[in-house]
Amino acid sequence: MASTGVASAPSSRIAGPINLAAHARMVSGAKWFYWIAGLSIVNSMVALFGGELHFVVGLGITTVVDVLAKQAGAAGNVLDIVINGFVAGIFVLFGVFAQKAQKWAFVVGMGLYVLDALLLLLVKDIFSVAFHAYALFCIYRGMSAVGQISQPAPLPGMSAPIQPR
Repeated sequence: MASTGVASAPSSRIAGPINLAAHARMVSGAKWFYWIAGLSIVNSMVALFGGELHFVVGLGITTVVDVLAKQAGAAGNVLDIVINGFVAGIFVLFGVFAQKAQKWAFVVGMGLYVLDALLLLLVKDIFSVAFHAYALFCIYRGMSAVGQISQPAPLPGMSAPIQPR
């Protein structure tokens, strides 16, 4: 019954019919965690190889690790990869659990991303802070859709349920 916006639940903790629009918003919000992790790793690799490119959606904490790793020499490069890989892996896990409609993953992931935005605010990277705010808004939309997934979407043109006479 795809035309009504209701379908069977995917493999997650949701049982029964789902609201496809809400499910799509949830998945879209959850995927931001993958973008954050991936672009943070790209930022770290660029910094490791001496480039100047920087994605604003990445994490500020990985940038701090990159700067400290440069000062530590060759051993710092290995630590840079390990630490930033671990941090990015945590955000990937948030994405995995958020896509399974686990609200805690949205909440904890957003909390850590807010802390990261505060770190960027301290170093006055306003453009990155603004983009963090936008990403947080998108993630929040995904989280708020979790509660709406099990509520079927109304049919187009129907404002109220039909009452029998």
